[in-house]
Amino acid sequence: MPAMPRRSLPDQIPDVRDGLTRVERIVLHVLHETQKEREGRNVPTAMLYGRVVEHIDMSPEELTVILARLGARK
Repeated sequence: MPAMPRRSLPDQIPDVRDGLTRVERIVLHVLHETQKEREGRNVPTAMLYGRVVEHIDMSPEELTVILARLGARK
């Protein structure tokens, strides 16, 4: 299994307002924007990954872990 990128401390600390980390917030923002483009249809994980890595460096495994933690369904 490839190593996950090391995150800076501010990227790892959950925000007091909602408990989301900066990385989780980026994933949710990109997911929301992509869903709007797809007119509410489900977003394939590969498509989401391609768009998320334009904003932040992460592995596909890390995205999968984040999506599972956020309650994504298959």
